[in-house]
Formats: sequence, structure tokens, C-alpha cells
Amino acid sequence: MLILDPIADYLTRIRNAQMAGHSTVEIPSSKLKREMTKILYDHGFIYKYKFDTESSQFETIKIALKYDPSTRQPVIRELGRISRPGLRKYAKSTEMPRIINGLGIAIVSTSHGILTDKQAREQNVGGELLCYIY
Repeated sequence: MLILDPIADYLTRIRNAQMAGHSTVEIPSSKLKREMTKILYDHGFIYKYKFDTESSQFETIKIALKYDPSTRQPVIRELGRISRPGLRKYAKSTEMPRIINGLGIAIVSTSHGILTDKQAREQNVGGELLCYIY
């Protein structure tokens, strides 16, 4: 299967797994997706993750999704793509968007690596706005 936008595919797989109530989701791996997964884990949006190299010929990421224990609602309320292959969106460090007034995060591809909007502001670097999560 040809995937033209791997980041949108990554986000869609997570969104679909949550809507179906799955506890885990398996996603084809890349360096960018691994970094995005680490950011999601560090900010408490997912329960666990594992980079699996043994199960098939391609490396995959297994993500354990996180749900609220009392309501069984997903912790990730919404996630979406900002920059697309047909319309790239870039921002300076001073113009980084604040997602829900700082409650959510924007993931940014910078010259210093994959960072959140807050980290990019602190390091004073701009870059391509990949996606938002809250």
C-alpha cells in the first residue's frame, strides 16, 4: 500500500483505534513516527509504546492507548494534521501556536529535531508545524 502522507496515516490509525475502543494500535515505523510517539508518551497521551523489529519484515510501533478509568473516554480528545504535503505550514519561534491555551501540544519539525511548541519557543527555533494534540 502506498502512503502519501505518513504523518496523517499515523494520526488516523490512532484516532480510528480509539473510536473502536482498542487497547493497542500497531503502526509502521519511521524515525519521525518514533520521535512523535516519544513526545505523546512524555506528555501522558499514551500508556506505553514498544518498537517491534521481530514480528514482521518491517519495523512497527506498538502503542498502548490511554483511557480515562472512570468514563472510559480516550485521553486524546482530538488530534489533527496542520502542515500537509500540498500546503506546508511553518512558524517562527515567536509565532508558535498555543493549542487550547497551552493545554494541548503542537509537534514541530525543527533543525534541532522533533519538538513540542513549548520546547521550540524555549530553544528559540522555528520549523514546520506537523500536528496538534489535546
